[in-house]
Amino acid sequence: MNEHNPTFPTQGLENAEFDPVNPTSNPTMGELISRRFSRRGFLKGSLATTAIAATVSPLALLTAEKARAQEGSVFSFAEVEAGVDADHHVAEGYNADILMRWGDPVTNDAPEFDPTNQTPEAQAGQFGYNNDYVGYVPLEGSSEHGLLLVNHEYTNAHLMFPGLVTIVDGAPQQGPLSAEQVDIEIMAHGGSVIEIEKVDGKWQRVAGSPYNRRITGETEMEITGPAAGHDRLKTSADATGTKVRGTLNNCAGGTTPWGTYLMAEENFHGYFSGELAADHREAANYERLGAPGNSYEWANFHDRFDVSKEPNEMNRFGWVVEVDPMDASSTPKKRTALGRFKHEGAESIVAPDGRVVFYSGDDERFDYVYKFITNGRFNAEERTANMDLLDDGTLYVARFEEDGSMEWLPLTFGEGPLTGENGFESQADVLIETRRAADLVGATPMDRPEDIEPNASNGRVYVMLTNNTRRSEEQVDAANPRAENAFGHIIEIHEEGGDFAATTGRWEILLQCGDPSIAEVGATFSTATTENGWFGMPDNAAVDSEGRLWVSTDGNSPSATGRTDGLWAVDIEGDARGTSKLFYRVPVGGEMCGPLPTPDLTTFFVAVQHPADGGEDWEGHGRPSYYEDLSTRWPDFRDDMPVRPSVVAITKADGGKIGMD
Repeated sequence: MNEHNPTFPTQGLENAEFDPVNPTSNPTMGELISRRFSRRGFLKGSLATTAIAATVSPLALLTAEKARAQEGSVFSFAEVEAGVDADHHVAEGYNADILMRWGDPVTNDAPEFDPTNQTPEAQAGQFGYNNDYVGYVPLEGSSEHGLLLVNHEYTNAHLMFPGLVTIVDGAPQQGPLSAEQVDIEIMAHGGSVIEIEKVDGKWQRVAGSPYNRRITGETEMEITGPAAGHDRLKTSADATGTKVRGTLNNCAGGTTPWGTYLMAEENFHGYFSGELAADHREAANYERLGAPGNSYEWANFHDRFDVSKEPNEMNRFGWVVEVDPMDASSTPKKRTALGRFKHEGAESIVAPDGRVVFYSGDDERFDYVYKFITNGRFNAEERTANMDLLDDGTLYVARFEEDGSMEWLPLTFGEGPLTGENGFESQADVLIETRRAADLVGATPMDRPEDIEPNASNGRVYVMLTNNTRRSEEQVDAANPRAENAFGHIIEIHEEGGDFAATTGRWEILLQCGDPSIAEVGATFSTATTENGWFGMPDNAAVDSEGRLWVSTDGNSPSATGRTDGLWAVDIEGDARGTSKLFYRVPVGGEMCGPLPTPDLTTFFVAVQHPADGGEDWEGHGRPSYYEDLSTRWPDFRDDMPVRPSVVAITKADGGKIGMD
């Protein structure tokens, strides 16, 4: 979800305006929407019955009629006031308690956090940096006792290491990292598995739990599926092409129906440096990924991150990693059948025939929306029967047509252009170069596809498209969406007959985001949305057990929207469709991630990434004030959020369900 902010060389991958690396001339989503709605008019969140009657099942039409008949919002809470400050805010009548923060002990032998005395060994057992995806696996079916699953996407060295940044002529300057600081960064990546329990209404970590585990950038992993053992995955450290150390840039993720934890590797390209010869086998492959990104200093101390020394190492990243949280000694597996790209999420749902469907966006301007369908069927009675379902199935990429129809195109070796004539000698090649395969079959370039959430209650799928300021005027007309799309939009997919395993469907725009009071922005929130309720840059999302949609954001700021990021409740049915309400907002500089309700809807877990970063355009939160003599100020922040990424547990004060009377 984040790209690169060039202010600091090791800041990670935060919102840069990279030039697009998709070289194809496939029609963009903007072109399709423009053609579609310039002729038919924008339907403002409702499919025309005449457009869908010929292709949607009677059951789906009945569902649509029921949705249209719904009156009023399905959400009930006092809306938070949008704004900017260094604190976090939740709706009246709710509690927002910090559950875990960067540096808190995870494993049972981890030391207490000391920001002035960090070591790689300590960080390997402590809660990692920049918590993103949040998952929850109930223990014995409980919504008050389970396993918390958290991705640690990337590191902000300038916030992590006191004294690294100095103030020169009033401006912050970052010095080079030491070998030890690089190793701390590596250990701060990955994920955490933590047993948690609600005690007297408050969530807490269960100390001494056999489940508590850290996964890092050095954890040994197995490579499985069609690309396992391929020559393009072999390195000097692994001649088999089946083992790899670590997982990196784990953004959004997912939890499977059988209770495993999926970590989606996103902007992995930034960790690599060096240069390949123009005629090298991987040169074009890496160029399509914008790699090497040179965003980190790791190659200064570890040869595997230097592509000139280990040209195949990067092919071992960009996958979806499956972890069994029930067994802390288990080896995580990189499941290559799901393809290799900058994965944003891996949310799943069981189709009517028992196959399991996984949705993932490729978080880059002008890249694609994917889904993977297992060949095997989910076995609800025997968990072990599901443990290798992700090694066998079909990966599809979406093509959106201008008439509102869509098709899922298979990325299968030997079919269509995916043959030796185009440089593919096996399914492994197709998966290693998923982006190029998708280019060739004619997928639709999108505006930074991020989280994709299926909704079992209505057979639809919600695609978060964060922004695309590279869209030119020539690609769209005055209708929508917009050229230089700074605020993003949300696409709603209607899978054929409500079957998530279908290969055809229809699509429409649920929302175009931004300030609706500014006509030129072209936002399409309902008129019931207040001045606090609109948002920009949709990123993560959650569909709760009532089928309601919640959207979190990345990129709202004093300069962009005059508000911080947060969590919004969005109506998707009836006369309230397109209405949005602000439920929770984060400190300035922070990003809202991970929103996850417990099955009983009495808790909402959210993740606050990189608070204190990027708030220099707010008068009360300038960067120099945070970096100057930070080493002496750090103790003041031990129990506060402004600098430490945190997972927050939101509960209703009366113990009731979130967002409901």
